[in-house]
Amino acid sequence: MLWVELQTAARGTVAIHRFRLRDRVERFWLANGQSATPMALRLPLNVISVSSGFGLRADPFDQPPALAATGKPAPMGGPRRNMPLPPGLPTGGPSSSGGSIGLSPSPGGSSDFSPYTNWHAAPRTGALFMHEGIDLVAPAGTPVYAAADGVVVGAAPNGRYGNWIRIEHAGNLATVYGHLMAFAPGIGPGESVVRGELIGFVGSTGRSTGAHLHFELLSDGKPVNPITHPELRAMQLRGLDLDRFRKQVARSHEERAREAKAVAKL
Repeated sequence: MLWVELQTAARGTVAIHRFRLRDRVERFWLANGQSATPMALRLPLNVISVSSGFGLRADPFDQPPALAATGKPAPMGGPRRNMPLPPGLPTGGPSSSGGSIGLSPSPGGSSDFSPYTNWHAAPRTGALFMHEGIDLVAPAGTPVYAAADGVVVGAAPNGRYGNWIRIEHAGNLATVYGHLMAFAPGIGPGESVVRGELIGFVGSTGRSTGAHLHFELLSDGKPVNPITHPELRAMQLRGLDLDRFRKQVARSHEERAREAKAVAKL
């Protein structure tokens, strides 16, 4: 197939074109030059509100509480700011996966932290630390979905992460999900999951200031920024490739017009 068009009442004409890049790899593209192939990864919630980004930040337990509209201290962990996301990030749509909430047992031992009790604030030091993921704010119980196909290598209470899941994916990638209220039924080490499968529910377990999901993306074992990673960005043709693509689309339209005229004469 070289190209295809679909006429829809809601979106008008949707066209997909086959195009070979300068690296000689052929892919399918929308008429505006954006990739028509879904990205390998998606963000784990359907509605995205980033309260804390990737990189150095102050310890949230080292901060005075924010004030609500009433003038009283507001619950911590909510979005103090809504960070705009780059275009093309695939958050995914509603999932048909179901399952009831299955609460995990509390972690044992004095060195662990109860997944149901938040830490108390320590004296303020003003120190910065590396936040190796992003925090996505959502109400407790919000479904959490696997970012990509993979194998669960960990699903248990895990110290400051609270209820924690780690999934390994192709391409030496792994994702981590922290502070979960509960795991989805059947989620455990060794289980395979597919992109968009229900794996757990947003909570505030471990070292957490309020209901949110801590989400990490690791490449070759090292944390990287999920928001800017190429596997979470829709590819967009640019420069010479975009010019060549537009010329190919124009030629395809011209060929269709010639064929339509020939058929009309029959």
